[in-house]
Amino acid sequence: MKVLYINTSSSDYVQDLTYSGLVKKFGKKNILDYKWNPKYHIPYKKYPKNLGYVNGSFFSFFRSIDFKHIDYVFLSSSKIESFETYLEVAPKIPSDVPVIFIDGGDSEEIGQDLEVYGASNLYDKALSIRPFDFIFKREFFEDKTYDSNVAPLPMSFNFDRLPKISQHYKYDVSFWAVESHPLRTELLKKIEEKYDCYENGTTRNQKFSRYKRKGSFYLKELADCKITINVRGAGWDTMRYWEVPAVGGFMLSQKPKIVIPNNFENEKEVVFFKDDLTDLDDLCEYYLKNDLKREAIAKAGLRKMREHHTDEKRIEYIFEKLDKKISRC
Repeated sequence: MKVLYINTSSSDYVQDLTYSGLVKKFGKKNILDYKWNPKYHIPYKKYPKNLGYVNGSFFSFFRSIDFKHIDYVFLSSSKIESFETYLEVAPKIPSDVPVIFIDGGDSEEIGQDLEVYGASNLYDKALSIRPFDFIFKREFFEDKTYDSNVAPLPMSFNFDRLPKISQHYKYDVSFWAVESHPLRTELLKKIEEKYDCYENGTTRNQKFSRYKRKGSFYLKELADCKITINVRGAGWDTMRYWEVPAVGGFMLSQKPKIVIPNNFENEKEVVFFKDDLTDLDDLCEYYLKNDLKREAIAKAGLRKMREHHTDEKRIEYIFEKLDKKISRC
């Protein structure tokens, strides 16, 4: 199995997690990132910018790529750089080699992020060369109908990035986030003076570049929260939705309005609150008082993460979909 993995050097969580999962499944010699992405091979980035890092792969820089001996091509993001690279090499890709597009962007329509970046013509150019054989989409809306060759692909978690966790529960309720959606602002206004929010930094006007909790330390601190709240950002799918159960934490979340295969179930592995936040205070109060129930839900969430939502499990899911598609053709 040889996979040509066309990628962008800029941050893209779905792209990076898919790369790390492919390497775990098929081996680092068989996943050919193009163009060579230093973040995948040199450990100079901290979490979450290091989600795709593969230890011991630096010398892949010197390899050559034989386009005639590729089994799959993955166009791994809806970023300008990825599409420009794909358009450069598309004529070299044999017509019988499947090309898979992974749209990890925030937009509802396929490839719409390119329009946001002012480069919608790149998507049209790609389709003019050949249609994509299959498309995986992060923001796969529940109420929208997509073509039969489109499937949901939410984020996941790379457990190689998980530090040693020892929960001490230093904080009651947290929501450490930038205000990338109006509901996040509304939520912060609602809770920032309640519980221990002000003391733990659950406040307005946060900036990602100024986060006090970064890298592995952020994940350790997340594990020390009795309750972590999750609300959609620019897209419904957030890294926090996967990080909290991955560190063994309890999550109160807005229910995503996208399709997530094997999603967490309410009051089993997560607790969902109403979109208007009217039940949020009651839920916080209840689960702060009911330690055993809260911790049981958190443990169930961690089990489900490991069973269904690791980077490697996403690759099993991807190839299950691809095998079914190919067998029908």
